[in-house]
Amino acid sequence: MESSDVSSSEEHTPRDTAALPHLVIQLIQCQQCSRPFRSPLRLPCGNSVCRECLPASRPRTGITYPVAEGRDQEFTCLWKGTKACVGDHCVGDCGTDVLLGKLVGLFGKILGPEANSVPRDSSADDGPLLQWKTEQNQNGSVQLQRHGWLGGIYSLALEGRFPSDACEVIYGDSTTPTGSINEQDRIHFQTLRDSLHAELDCQVCYSLVLDPMTTPCGHTFCRNCVARVLDHTDLCPICRRKLGMPHDLQSEPINQAVARLIDCFFPEQISARRETSTQDEAGPDYEKNLPLFVCTLSFPTMPTFLHVFEPRYRLMIRRVLASGNGKFGMVMYNRQGRIQTGQLRDAPFMQYGTLLMIERYELLPDGRSLVVATGISRFKIVESGMLDGYYVAKTERVDDISLAEEERLESMETSANGVNALPEGNESDPPLDSMPTQQLLLTAREFISNQRRSGAPWLHPRVMLAYGPIPTDAARFPWWFASILPISEEEKYPILAAASVRERLKVSAKWARQLEARDW
Repeated sequence: MESSDVSSSEEHTPRDTAALPHLVIQLIQCQQCSRPFRSPLRLPCGNSVCRECLPASRPRTGITYPVAEGRDQEFTCLWKGTKACVGDHCVGDCGTDVLLGKLVGLFGKILGPEANSVPRDSSADDGPLLQWKTEQNQNGSVQLQRHGWLGGIYSLALEGRFPSDACEVIYGDSTTPTGSINEQDRIHFQTLRDSLHAELDCQVCYSLVLDPMTTPCGHTFCRNCVARVLDHTDLCPICRRKLGMPHDLQSEPINQAVARLIDCFFPEQISARRETSTQDEAGPDYEKNLPLFVCTLSFPTMPTFLHVFEPRYRLMIRRVLASGNGKFGMVMYNRQGRIQTGQLRDAPFMQYGTLLMIERYELLPDGRSLVVATGISRFKIVESGMLDGYYVAKTERVDDISLAEEERLESMETSANGVNALPEGNESDPPLDSMPTQQLLLTAREFISNQRRSGAPWLHPRVMLAYGPIPTDAARFPWWFASILPISEEEKYPILAAASVRERLKVSAKWARQLEARDW
């Protein structure tokens, strides 16, 4: 059995890669120091560098959200200005790459000096000559010891003597390695291939990693598998740390170093995986046929309390519970008859809503029920129809912009509006656009504190018990504020479509200013 497995895998060894050992070694070389990656870091653009090769950082200005370690420093990416990267990076967005570190370690075990301690005859001639040019047209050459091209070039890379951008490589007197040494390289390549395969299975789907995506905690999974995980939890499947990744991952860069290793060693397998992956990309049925409860506004992370008495919604809730996922969509009535886009032009409900998960369900003797559901995420309705008296819809998930975009937005607005800003409303109040994100949060929180001291009835202890204490998290605060604030749902609705924490905080601060100016 073992011999058949080896012969089968050898048949799939890429001839062009095995024939060009320098391309294999360059897969694990740092572009900065030309050595194999040491404590590799994943950059936000998908590239990798050694931890000690990370460029010098500088303070970031005009950014107050989010408050997290490393987010107050930035550096210029080594790939800035190329297709691989379009800008500077935040230090806090660079994390340890656990998988790449393991893969580089396997190269060392198989090709390193200890694995290739071949005794040399001092009277024998030196090994074959290796020559190359770099992208800067610099020439280089060296004679290798006789333990194969792969092992020899790896040893050079270990010492930083083989450039990561070496090209036009000449093996002896040929552009391809020949003779008995080539057979030794094939053995090394096959050993590498077998060892790497054991590490390159996704720990979610247990297949070869497709479109490798590395999480902030350093673990790598298929892009689609990360998306599936985020549908249910925000915790890493391996270490259980908070992922903190956007749910829309299609625009997120993959791990370039790991992807190149997979393409090099397993081209046929990854091609087959890619062909069959389209079947797995279809979203769950509830996203295509999501039951809609047309009633009120609900918000992510916030509870919604329902008294279900209409026969159509009794049926809908029973079906939601029977399906096993306990999820349905909540949308508010289009009371003002707003003209909306697409199929919803004349719909009796609004286009944006919240996906809810049933947490508690109590069936009353007469068939009515009491339901407590929690908001999970937002959605936009694309198509809708009727099913047994209630609406169902095809939806698209609505997610916020990335943290990097969030920070750029704050920096751009505060710097552009900070100098020539004119007062808004009260002359002592600066324009909301010119205020730092954390100051927007503080403005709304201070309004609530003032209202509590004055005994505002909408801040009754029962309300606080139902929705929880005032959040300190800037991302969660607007949802909490909108849930308890005694203003019309039409005024609250725009925050559902807002795509950034800063935009929602500006709306929250605006509400606070307007309510302070009213005679309560």
